[in-house]
Amino acid sequence: MSRPMTITEKIFAHHAGKDEVKAGDLISAKVDITLANDITGPVAINEFRKIGVDKVFDPERCVFVPDHFVPNKDIKSAEQVNLIRKFAREMGLKFFFEVGRMGIEHALLPDSGIVTAGDLIIGADSHTCTYGALGAFSTGVGSTDLACAMASGETWFKVPSAIKVEFNGKLNKWVSAKDLVLHLIGDIGVDGALYKTLEITGSAISEMLMDGRFTICNMAIEAGAKNGIIPPDAITEEYLKGRSIRPYKFYTSDPDAEYERVIKYDVADIEPTVAFPHLPENTKPISKVGNVEINQVVIGSCTNGRLSDLKIAADILRGKKVNKNVRLIVFPGTQDIYLKAIELGYVQTIVEAEGAVSTPTCGPCLGGHAGILAKGERAVSTTNRNFVGRMGHPESEVYLASPAVAAASAILGRIASPEEL
Repeated sequence: MSRPMTITEKIFAHHAGKDEVKAGDLISAKVDITLANDITGPVAINEFRKIGVDKVFDPERCVFVPDHFVPNKDIKSAEQVNLIRKFAREMGLKFFFEVGRMGIEHALLPDSGIVTAGDLIIGADSHTCTYGALGAFSTGVGSTDLACAMASGETWFKVPSAIKVEFNGKLNKWVSAKDLVLHLIGDIGVDGALYKTLEITGSAISEMLMDGRFTICNMAIEAGAKNGIIPPDAITEEYLKGRSIRPYKFYTSDPDAEYERVIKYDVADIEPTVAFPHLPENTKPISKVGNVEINQVVIGSCTNGRLSDLKIAADILRGKKVNKNVRLIVFPGTQDIYLKAIELGYVQTIVEAEGAVSTPTCGPCLGGHAGILAKGERAVSTTNRNFVGRMGHPESEVYLASPAVAAASAILGRIASPEEL
């Protein structure tokens, strides 16, 4: 009989062809999906060429999503995408997403059913950890490791130890998944889960829909985690049914599985939370933010660009105007989300409030394009990082918050709770 294992250990054991694994083991495991974008893809392709193979391990499992500098902002970014476009055609890849069909990769892949429960997924982007919301193991890797996996269909791992986080109780009004994960990062720090699994559980998570679960797992990397993962359940199954293009498998942790640490929160104690510059751990509850005037608000990204995020923003903005000193920029996560937001009137509401709605792109999140900050400017953003210079000038500032706080801040011209409207 095998030893008790966590959900992550079970996924590793299955993909390594072993009965069991434990924290600290070095293993070689088969991958279900490899992923790269327009920044990391060209590097991976160049390394792939050096290996000397003439085809990828499976043209239906190597995915390229140009989303960072698209629509292309300059000649260099156009050349980057052209390189991966040609590679995708040469290799006969099933999943290369061109402008008009693409989305932000970590919203697009789960919504398209390309990644699913029980998978082992690697991507040359740190926020690949998003897919843990499905009950998959997913993590970011370097472009060289990705190239080797594209050629061989497997890669090596050191099995991480696990921290179990329980969010129990009922959420306060205006408190969302983004506030829970910011609260956690503020508590344990940006290296509080360094190379560990963050297994997220509790009654508040069991009642949370998939959009919120994606938000939490997306930011596991901001606590240094190797992966974030949420045990799959009926809500996961409802999301996957009719969507997943491959069979899925639900793994759950054994009751006596070993955890390095267990952290418990009563979510009734958590307020809307804001991360101040220049680290996601630099958090404050909204009641202690003070008067922070802003110049720009960004709602979107792989963290909070889903339909429910746009709904919250539209509900708050309806019948109001963006402050005259603020630019509001909204980025739906995918083309499908964009269309549904149009059908439901969210886009009209945002535009009538004098916000701008853009095609899906990572653009402003990484200071790429479509929302760069000037020296001394401050932005409230629903993205995942607020490092020095993250969204533009090194003397600009980024404050991370939920869509609700972001929308309220856009109206009032300062960081604010919707309660103040």
